[in-house]
Amino acid sequence: MAPWRVRDPNDLARAEHHIQELISAIVSIAENHSLGSILEQVVQAACTLVDARYGALGVVSSGGPFLENFITVGMTQEQIDRIGPLPVGHGVLGLLIRDPKPIRMHDLGKHPDSYGFPPNHPPMQSFLGVPIRVSGRVIGNLYLTEKRGGGDFTHEDEELVVALAAAAGVAVNNARLFTESERREQWLEASMAVGAAISSRIPETADIIARNALTVPDWAWAAVGFPSEDAGRLLLAAVGGEELGGTRAGNIDLPSPILSTLWDLEEPTVLKDGTGFLGEELGAKLGPLLLTPICPQEGPKGLLILGRIRNTGPVPAVDHKMSTVYCTHAALALDSARGQRMREDLVVFEDRDRIARDLHDLVIQRLFAAGLNLQSLRRYSAAQPVQDRISALAGDLDDTIRQLRDTIYSLKPPGAGELLSSRILQTVQNTVEFVPFSPRVRMEGRVDGPVPPEVASHLLAVLIEALSNAIRHAKASAIDVAVTVHEEAGEPASLELAVHDNGRGIRGEFHSSGLANMEQRAVLLGGSLELASGPGRGTLVRWQVPLP
Repeated sequence: MAPWRVRDPNDLARAEHHIQELISAIVSIAENHSLGSILEQVVQAACTLVDARYGALGVVSSGGPFLENFITVGMTQEQIDRIGPLPVGHGVLGLLIRDPKPIRMHDLGKHPDSYGFPPNHPPMQSFLGVPIRVSGRVIGNLYLTEKRGGGDFTHEDEELVVALAAAAGVAVNNARLFTESERREQWLEASMAVGAAISSRIPETADIIARNALTVPDWAWAAVGFPSEDAGRLLLAAVGGEELGGTRAGNIDLPSPILSTLWDLEEPTVLKDGTGFLGEELGAKLGPLLLTPICPQEGPKGLLILGRIRNTGPVPAVDHKMSTVYCTHAALALDSARGQRMREDLVVFEDRDRIARDLHDLVIQRLFAAGLNLQSLRRYSAAQPVQDRISALAGDLDDTIRQLRDTIYSLKPPGAGELLSSRILQTVQNTVEFVPFSPRVRMEGRVDGPVPPEVASHLLAVLIEALSNAIRHAKASAIDVAVTVHEEAGEPASLELAVHDNGRGIRGEFHSSGLANMEQRAVLLGGSLELASGPGRGTLVRWQVPLP
């Protein structure tokens, strides 16, 4: 900066006055840590130093060549509101962003880069613009117009503002760092809060995510949505900031490329205007929207949408990263809550399984045996009243068994299906309904465990065939049924059905379509059928298949 040349005492007094004002402004700025207050102080001090009627300071965004904040002095809030959206760096204002050097103009409107003034904007002619630098990087620009008393801004005015801008640059940068640090802390507090609030016992997780995000200052509206099946629409599960009106929880249109990009890259994006899918009522009140994906390891991916009030500036650069941190905390909390619910459900299901096993093993089988024994009493009396009474008692036992089965099924997890052991007992009962003796049924291993539905169907069909052969052809008076699941260590698992009767056995060459069917079912499953028979020894049918 060239030294001032003082030609008369009045110039000297004026120079000393300006230096004192400059020093006072620098000291005042250095004592402040609030970015908003510092920006306003810098503009006010610059206007005072050079007698400017209007002044403004535009903060250049770290994310691109545009202004992310714009502070004005000299106009009322009513005037600012009538003018409309704040400048973002077009025209002459953008000249200092593209070519950061001090510039003075006699008539602002006649410059080649001028865009003209928007409606309701006061007339401005003389102009002085000075960049604000820190370590060689431009972080903002000072804009001063309309020197009081007429005339243009002088070279001395320019030097004063350059000196002020040098001090302001350090203060603005420190305040910006302080503000970013403070904002990170606010996001981290919200992240910790959302992680603590989401639990397995609270179903309104989307509402918690939306409302906790609104605790970060400057965000006025929030929503959490999930994609539709065709990924062309977004279902809003929760909305915060309802006082703004407009969109409630429900379906909204969101272009599919935006959704696919969000979930493919798992990075936030900014929409400058959300009127197209939020509607006119709400979209007119909101400015840029920050869209951040929520990507848990399990379950559907979600989307956090945050909106600022229109004309309050762009989305801060720090919010891009910190909203991702926030949504990561939310996703981890969702995974944790889902895991906790699964563990709690597992405890309940295990307890229900234990109760169901006790009912089945200790109660139903005894009732089933009692029913078979009751049926065998028919041979001791042909009197119709006795037969009717036996039928009535057997029917009561069947109803009791059916009700117990219903109770057992209600204790099982949804979709667990009917127990195979129950189906085996029911098949035996139905097959020997009119036989005057009760087959003995034994089950070993995890019969209700690893047997696939297809194998179970073949097993029941073979059981029916084996029982029918023993009753009709062998003329047996006793039948033993054994179903075993083998799961020895180091050996492949298998399922074995053995039906042994005390009948007359198979004499000579015996060909039966039933036996052929049983063998074919074994072969289809990669197993085998074995027959052992002889006079006085009855018949043993052993059907064995591997389990996956």
